[in-house]
Amino acid sequence: MNGNILVRRLGVDRFSGLYLWVMFFVVFAVWTPNLFLTSVTLHSVVHAQVVAAMLGLAVMIPLAANTFDLSVGATIGLSAVVVCWLQNNHGYSVGSAMAVAVAVCIVIGAVNGFVVVVLKVNSFIATLGMASILAAVLAIVSDQSQPLPPTSKAWMNLTQHEVGGFQVIVLYLLVLAAVVWWVMAKTPAGRYLYAIGGNADAARLSGVSVGKWTWISLIASAGISGAAGVLYASQNGPSLTFGTALLLPAFSAAFLGSTQFTPGRVNVWGTVLAVYVLATGVKGLQLVTGVQWLSEMFSGVALILAVAFAGWGNSRAVATEATDDPGGDAPRPASNQAEESPPRVASPVT
Repeated sequence: MNGNILVRRLGVDRFSGLYLWVMFFVVFAVWTPNLFLTSVTLHSVVHAQVVAAMLGLAVMIPLAANTFDLSVGATIGLSAVVVCWLQNNHGYSVGSAMAVAVAVCIVIGAVNGFVVVVLKVNSFIATLGMASILAAVLAIVSDQSQPLPPTSKAWMNLTQHEVGGFQVIVLYLLVLAAVVWWVMAKTPAGRYLYAIGGNADAARLSGVSVGKWTWISLIASAGISGAAGVLYASQNGPSLTFGTALLLPAFSAAFLGSTQFTPGRVNVWGTVLAVYVLATGVKGLQLVTGVQWLSEMFSGVALILAVAFAGWGNSRAVATEATDDPGGDAPRPASNQAEESPPRVASPVT
């Protein structure tokens, strides 16, 4: 009992990621200070993870409604190639090429929504199939050859212009995270998505249009993925394979993030935190060992542990409720309800 009280007071159940981040920092700062405690390492970690964090936010939105979007990796890859292809082969300006690339991705999200909502195909299967289709489209658009990056100054400055010593792409991430947080935490849209994820049938009986909001979540996911693909191409150049490599880290971040701040619920700041905690651990170990495959191992292990920990946390919460209320009839305090259960639907949606 005393142990549980100590855990709650220290916030270990909600802020374990922050404790882990501090631990990584201290360990590697002592272990290899000449390599880890440098501005080069700081900028490398911060800049390299921006697109991964954006993709984590993209998958987080449909996950809030218990919907999977496995096509985000292929979507971000297609966006990166299309935005370069339009500029190099068809003379599009930077702004026009960006708009078309993101619009293509939004259409992809709309198609995903149609298949999931109208055709009633499981989101896991539907978006996995879409990922395969997009891989074929990518091969057609690129002619299976690595496209050249555009050379205009405006294209380079889109992400590599510095603000406060960091690339401006970091500012884009902060703005995106703030907007998604506001939508998910402060608007009816976020409440509807969390309500659907908590219990779709109950949400439907409360008046929420489950199909409409599921559809919207997939469109939002694809739109953010498209924007992230454009930024990746500007920062690193186009690639035919990077999107697939980012799929697992994105889901790892979203699931691991669901154990932070508001345990049991995917959330914006937990997702962003998870990305940088994992990146710090990977970077430190790479500096110490020189091994480059640690990123994939870290992401896989983190995904397994995050899902297992989330399931254990939910089971523990249910057991605690049963112990506190053996008869099952006594109402919980309002504060506990607000923290442990999905928010109630504010008003019917048709």
